[in-house]
Amino acid sequence: MVTLKLLHMYSNMLDLYGDNGNVEILKYRCRLRGIELEMAQHFIGDKDTDFENQDIIYFGGGADVEQQLLVNDLLSYRENIKSAYKNGVFLFMICGGYQLMGQYYKDSNDKKIEGLGLFDYYTIASTNKRCRCIGNVILESNLNGENYRVIGFENHGGQTKGVKTPFGKVLYGNGNEFKSEADGYMEKNVIATYLHGPLLSKNPKVADYIISYTMSRKTGSVFVPQPVNDKFEEECRKQLFERIL
Repeated sequence: MVTLKLLHMYSNMLDLYGDNGNVEILKYRCRLRGIELEMAQHFIGDKDTDFENQDIIYFGGGADVEQQLLVNDLLSYRENIKSAYKNGVFLFMICGGYQLMGQYYKDSNDKKIEGLGLFDYYTIASTNKRCRCIGNVILESNLNGENYRVIGFENHGGQTKGVKTPFGKVLYGNGNEFKSEADGYMEKNVIATYLHGPLLSKNPKVADYIISYTMSRKTGSVFVPQPVNDKFEEECRKQLFERIL
């Protein structure tokens, strides 16, 4: 049995709207294919975290206060995470985790939080705390050449700018900015998005994209996940799309 390794960052702080559930979905869908997902945690103050020997590094979403509390710890591992990313480790990030990978985040009080600087984008929140992107979102995302509709929930004041390769085209909702045409950021080994839910429970093909990439990198040959029975998930998705669109 092949074992994939996932490092879950700050799970006690970055868990808005059930974001920790994304890890459970990955574990479940790996198990259906006979793959073991081994999980490790990183918390503030941990000194011996192994970033290099991972297959996935995951950040959930958190509000401004959580970002301010953890950012100094995160920045101390800038080079470790940067090296892991450059070596092909998959980075999966939701909302606050997404913002922290950019150049900086300026909150609604005009306080600037330094980001990890892995990517060129940056985020600025409106000084009007009532001015937020809230509600359901539907995207069209390209996963290995196939267009796939992605659904989730957003609640963020930050407006993320300077994204060159978004996760998806917005069909409904806001995305990176108010009335934006795109949400998130994507590379071959990166998915970052504002979508909560948790994201993977509503979008099983996104989970399978991550599994396909990480298994292909691990084994050295193209891995196509064996199809599983997603009838229940697809029925739920159908109803949500009909209700929202």
